[in-house]
Amino acid sequence: MIHPWNASLFRQLTANPAHLPHALLLHGPAGVGKLDLARELARWALCQQPRADGACGVCDACNWFDQGNHPDFRRVEPVETEAEEGDAVPAKKAPKKGGRIIKVEAIREITDFLNLTAHRGGWRVALIHPAEFMNPAAANALLKTLEEPPARVLLLLVSHQPRRLLATVISRCRKVAVPLPERETALAWLRAAGLPEPASPLAEAGGAPLAALGYAEPERAARREAFLDLLAQPRQLDACQAAQAFQPVLAEAWGWLTRWLHDLLAQRLAGQTHYFPSRSDTIARIAAASGLVELLAFQRELAQAGRWLRHPLNAQLLLESWLIRYSEIAGASA
Repeated sequence: MIHPWNASLFRQLTANPAHLPHALLLHGPAGVGKLDLARELARWALCQQPRADGACGVCDACNWFDQGNHPDFRRVEPVETEAEEGDAVPAKKAPKKGGRIIKVEAIREITDFLNLTAHRGGWRVALIHPAEFMNPAAANALLKTLEEPPARVLLLLVSHQPRRLLATVISRCRKVAVPLPERETALAWLRAAGLPEPASPLAEAGGAPLAALGYAEPERAARREAFLDLLAQPRQLDACQAAQAFQPVLAEAWGWLTRWLHDLLAQRLAGQTHYFPSRSDTIARIAAASGLVELLAFQRELAQAGRWLRHPLNAQLLLESWLIRYSEIAGASA
């Protein structure tokens, strides 16, 4: 699927097949359709009768691709693993144990595949997503193919956080930014997807439509509103009780608290509310009575704490500590 806001970008990339680069790095915010765009580029490159607006969808190659068994296509994604000695991901990039990484063996398999003769005599295509999950050994293994690519090879790297990639990998790809769509375009698409009131989830998603679809799931939306109700009354906030209730969804709670804090700072500095506009009056009131230095320090603490989300030592204690810190900073405003 090519989402409407990415259609013109797809046409630009496929306008001249003879000048298609051997490696594309599609980067941008999560939830804007980068992976779907990469899949359609792969499908188009392998199609026997490609059109200006995409693959034909009816040839043998398209059928094989849609069924997940095209012989000239490979896709690599992270796997759950425990880092081995000498193969660990740096702490700033991913948890050392129990994290999700793309290991060197997977990239070596891709390299071997790309050096084979294409079954159909055309392109061989490999898609790596998210590319920033390659550990250093895997990224270095990919460099040889990037530096000396075989003929008729297309490497598609999809990244939400391209700064985490090796600079040498980035420099050998054509970088393609996939931006957020215009707000009205995103709202129209979400309404067509069945969301009668998409403005709130789209705001929480920072304007990313695909993320907004997940945020609008009714049970999650109810949890969000209950959590925001607690944040709206920092002086009455029972951190222990709240942490006990929300520790099963620690990552969600961290995301809501992080966005709420961002809105508090945006109100202090620019009089704006980005993620939770329906709560703008409450956010403005709390922001006005909270210390700017304390808010900035807490924002840094939360950002650093994000690395513990997948495997916290104790989810309840971790969330409780954040909520206590929040109530200390914002409690005087209630």
